[in-house]
Amino acid sequence: MALTTRTLEADELRSFQRMFDSAFLLDTNEEQLERWNGLFEPERLHVVFDGEEMIGGGAIQSRHLTLPSSGPQPVAAVTAVNVKPGHRRRGVLTRVMAAQLHGMHEGPQEALAALWSSEAGIYGRFGYGMASEFTRLSVPRGAAFRPEVETGDARVREVPVDEAMPVLKDLYDRVRPGRTGWLSRTGPQWQHQFADEEQDRGGLTAYRYVLHPRGYAVYRVKSDWQERGPRNELHVRELVAETDEAFAALYRYLLDLDMIGEVKFFTASDDPIVHLLADPRLALRTRSDSLWVRIVDVDRALPLRRYLSDVDTVLDVRDTFCAWNNGRWRLTVQDGEASVRRVDDEPDVAMDIQALGAAFLGGTRLAGLARGQQVRELTPGALHRLSHAFLGDREPHCPEVF
Repeated sequence: MALTTRTLEADELRSFQRMFDSAFLLDTNEEQLERWNGLFEPERLHVVFDGEEMIGGGAIQSRHLTLPSSGPQPVAAVTAVNVKPGHRRRGVLTRVMAAQLHGMHEGPQEALAALWSSEAGIYGRFGYGMASEFTRLSVPRGAAFRPEVETGDARVREVPVDEAMPVLKDLYDRVRPGRTGWLSRTGPQWQHQFADEEQDRGGLTAYRYVLHPRGYAVYRVKSDWQERGPRNELHVRELVAETDEAFAALYRYLLDLDMIGEVKFFTASDDPIVHLLADPRLALRTRSDSLWVRIVDVDRALPLRRYLSDVDTVLDVRDTFCAWNNGRWRLTVQDGEASVRRVDDEPDVAMDIQALGAAFLGGTRLAGLARGQQVRELTPGALHRLSHAFLGDREPHCPEVF
């Protein structure tokens, strides 16, 4: 039977939730539907049908993403992409991706999209590039800081969720505009990110909330009592600080908690804890991909961010999925601000669209992608100048999976 694609009707959200759970091998929790109601915009949730059967879909959350030196900009946060078991490899995912990207281009809506990939090999063929990574960090309790590290004398205290949440929201929104990769959050998105029912805990405790006058931390504990005493794991959910001193004070509080053996944190790749420690080798780190970025329209997306240095380069962009991006584009950056126009000039650098997405947040070097044969220098010296211009002041990091 022929496949059809359309947007979701509001009363079909429960069916979509069940399909999503089936695709990800999860048990459906009917009580979570209310949480889903606030997360999705039916007019931006595309579903694919085989006759009357819903067999796949994907959603867009209308959010803002902090870009290098330009602050929050509109982004299509792509989420809940799934294909029902038994219907894979029939082009369902391709239909969903096409509906989303063509909709943004023809709207026009956001100039870029971003997602977390359940499997890293999926989204490159749709033009997404790996734009940021996160670090799995593990530090033993009591790990000492360098003697000159300042933690201040402000009180750090644990408080109930009702007292903590207004402070968290205010601090997050104050810090977010300067943190590349951070996303805006609505009320339902805050509720989703800090959902704390039994089924949300994965065998850990309820969240605990730590406040500092200039920051906060949220954590859970995994119980581990051994013959020599407790070696519980402290799992940090989020740590936000307006100042370096507050950051160090919050880390110091977590590292000094009694009955803890190890502090674990899914954190930014440039988390400064390594430089705070007297023995940096105590911070065990492994890295993995996090945010994948898709440039929807080259001419609209590239001017949204600021650049580290001036450059005037003609890019030859290849985009097999969104043909409107194919061709040559002159990128001119002056005093950090970019302009982009289509040209017929000879190109200086050639790349696929996913390489442009990977470099867009400033954490992936175009020069490194060239070594991976994703970018080609056509004019000597052009790649070095372009690669430097795309760098950001800090590593991009998305502190939430959406």
